[in-house]
Amino acid sequence: FKLVTHAYEVLGDDQARRRYDSGGDSQSFGFGDIFETFFGGGRRGPRSRAERGQDALLRVELSFEEAIFGVEKSIPVDTAVLCDTCNGSCAKPGTSPRVCDICHGSGQVQTQVRSLLGAMVTTSPCGSCRGYGHVIPEPCLDCRGQGRVRARRDIELKIPAGVEDGIRLQLSGSGEVGFGGGPSGDLYVDVSIAPHQLFGRSGDELTCELELPLHEAALGTLVKIKTFDGELELQIPAGSQTGDTVSVKGKGFGRLRQSGRGDLVVTLSVKIPTKLDSKQKELFRTLAGLRKADTAGLVPRKSGAFQGRRRG
Repeated sequence: FKLVTHAYEVLGDDQARRRYDSGGDSQSFGFGDIFETFFGGGRRGPRSRAERGQDALLRVELSFEEAIFGVEKSIPVDTAVLCDTCNGSCAKPGTSPRVCDICHGSGQVQTQVRSLLGAMVTTSPCGSCRGYGHVIPEPCLDCRGQGRVRARRDIELKIPAGVEDGIRLQLSGSGEVGFGGGPSGDLYVDVSIAPHQLFGRSGDELTCELELPLHEAALGTLVKIKTFDGELELQIPAGSQTGDTVSVKGKGFGRLRQSGRGDLVVTLSVKIPTKLDSKQKELFRTLAGLRKADTAGLVPRKSGAFQGRRRG
């Protein structure tokens, strides 16, 4: 495949073909490459005993308040950590790895085989030391020569303000410690946000619905609502309709990739009384008599989805 690819590149490039015809391009490909292709020359020398650790996955559920402001959590997890006894060397304290007697530290052995082309020498990983070049005559008893042990440790998570439900965070180097004291893998944190009984979310906006009595919607009023920032006052304009919104700047979710916060958006819902006594009915009849111009009728369609009026 290597030869075919190279030949295609040479034949397809006029300049490269002229160099090839004149005897150039000798550095691009040679017998060493052919030998490597067929006999696996590739890596030379012993392989490292230390290997990268596995990535880990952690699932965390946040409250609405934690998602709005961000939070720092300490979460205990069972994972692979560095062996304190051997400090990742895999050898029993007081001992050390020794050079392999078979490969003499190269991690590879050569074998002569006969083929149609004559005697060939193949190179393969040393079976005695498994290609490491060293053997451990006395492995650490605590980690059994692994350089790591299973243990419980606390993961310190700093969840930024404004994280969304279902987002995955990556913490480089916070996963499991590798074999032989190798570098740790990464930790991935899947974040879910528990639903709230009163509040919802739309992007960076914190949303909720406020039910208003008919007379307050008609006359306007000042109401107090409890939010994650404490008690807030909302000025409801006179003549408010169901679907209208009132917004409060900077009282929504933190913005994940920029400073500041979104808005609190309150959608109004005008409550129409269903049970009226005789006096209340009379008052509505009186009001109807004063507003004879108000009649039922179809509303002209608007382009796009219906949206209430937004204020604030």
